[in-house]
Amino acid sequence: MNSGVLYALLAYTAWGLFPAFFKLLGHVNPFEVVMHRMLWSLLFLLCVLTVLRRWAWLRDVARQPRVLAAFGLSALLLSVNWSVYVWALQNAHVVDASLGYFILPLVNAAFGFAFLKERPSPVQWLAVAVAGAGVLWLTLQAGRLPWVALVLAFTFGIYGLLRKVAALGALEGLTLETLLFAPFSLGLLLWWAWHGQGALVQGDAPTMGWLLLAGPLTAVPLLLFAAGARRIPMATLGVLQYISPSLQMGLGVWLYGEAFDPARAIGFYLIWLALVIYSLDSLWNSRKPLLKPSSVVG
Repeated sequence: MNSGVLYALLAYTAWGLFPAFFKLLGHVNPFEVVMHRMLWSLLFLLCVLTVLRRWAWLRDVARQPRVLAAFGLSALLLSVNWSVYVWALQNAHVVDASLGYFILPLVNAAFGFAFLKERPSPVQWLAVAVAGAGVLWLTLQAGRLPWVALVLAFTFGIYGLLRKVAALGALEGLTLETLLFAPFSLGLLLWWAWHGQGALVQGDAPTMGWLLLAGPLTAVPLLLFAAGARRIPMATLGVLQYISPSLQMGLGVWLYGEAFDPARAIGFYLIWLALVIYSLDSLWNSRKPLLKPSSVVG
């Protein structure tokens, strides 16, 4: 239990500090950053699989077209999510990105009800409604949908849904996703280089170093998360996950000076209230003692 909490804390802290890292690559096209992130993540994961000698699954998966198609779709969703996320961090939308991951648990609850026959409690439905009111307020206050937050929440929510019903674990699944996307990533990077564009031909040594580092920084938190998720209850994991968007938001407001005026704060307060309601209800349900059948005296 204690090691599981530590693994989860490390994973969510790393994700929460991602804005500071991707700001260093602010001069590189966000989509190009994602292509490098895919390739170097794959290289790192292949090294991990080699050390662990876990290759048997790949031979089995290669004979299952439906599994390959499902992971191809999850790879596409992941690339869209990463592209929007990196763009948001590079273009002074760190707070909007954090909002997406505050909304994500409630999106997951709605998807669980719609697709997995899960039945949220009335209190959890109240939390979803309060969060919806917060998003509506932010939309009315800004005069437009908070599209960055919604795209991040829904693409990762759908991605999580696909991974929940997938046949592979975290390490193997991420390896297959990056492997399926690698030909496109490599081809696009070589195309840019052939035309004298992109970091491969224009980037200096520090830029290439940061891009190479993006691989392990992508894979290691995910592996820590997977290790933590196996050791602690989902309710505990659900509460810990708010560390990441909280850190992101703190960086956006206090380090990068993004706007957080009182009118906008009302929408965030509603979403935070929804998260408090949802988390307390989840913790309460997880700690309910199992009811034992009483003996009948006759």
